[in-house]
Amino acid sequence: MSTPRSAELVAESLTFSYGSCTAVRDVSLRLSTGKMVALAGPNGSGKSTVLKLLSGARRAECGSVRFDGRSVATMSPRERARWVAVVGQHVNPNLAFSVERLVQLGRTPHTGLLGALGETDRSEVQRALQATETFELRARRYSELSGGEQQRVSVAMALAQSPRFLLLDEPTVHLDLQHQHQLLELLHSLRRTRGIGILAVMHDLNVASLYFDRLMILERGRLVSSGPPAEILSRPELRAVFRAPVTVVQHPNAGVPQILLDRSVGSAPEEPG
Repeated sequence: MSTPRSAELVAESLTFSYGSCTAVRDVSLRLSTGKMVALAGPNGSGKSTVLKLLSGARRAECGSVRFDGRSVATMSPRERARWVAVVGQHVNPNLAFSVERLVQLGRTPHTGLLGALGETDRSEVQRALQATETFELRARRYSELSGGEQQRVSVAMALAQSPRFLLLDEPTVHLDLQHQHQLLELLHSLRRTRGIGILAVMHDLNVASLYFDRLMILERGRLVSSGPPAEILSRPELRAVFRAPVTVVQHPNAGVPQILLDRSVGSAPEEPG
């Protein structure tokens, strides 16, 4: 299958508040298909809200989101779902559906009113299962899977939408090292083989430096830094943003910057056992 033509997701001057609390202030970003962008920042800096604004789940008070020049505000939910798929933090781990049935639900934006799957739909479901290495799990119940397997199934469901852009909210946060590696290698492969644009909220700056083309840092709802990870992680203001003592070193194999947490100077000694 040929890679679709390139497209862009563009957000300009996004502002959004929850009541009297402004969560996002004048945030602009650009995501092209085939690229990976990590969105990072301290807790409460507005990262998850930005994802909701980009997907159309929330409507910005000010600013705009466009898919390839078309405003998300003019699209129906089905139209938006053909452009962008979201993998959130919280999926009910006790879902009793089979893996295959869940992934089939990802085809909802493309099916008719009765939801019957056509040949193309069944092909896309199989393709999503194969891409995420969940084909062998297709008959098992979602609730029976490990955390890493459930995360891959969530990505498979999103891929079944055939989106141009994939948004993920802290996709590695509950995964062990093996499953983190598997998921990140999968995302890296999807951007290359399918040309999907990927934006992920990431807490782990070291992982972001290894896998992502661009790193964007939010602080108190504002975008304060944006650029290649090698540039952003070397800036001295990183300490101030994350309010932590850190040292930047080079990864011995990849040659990209990695962050080490320092002990605070003058830390109290441990109490004797």
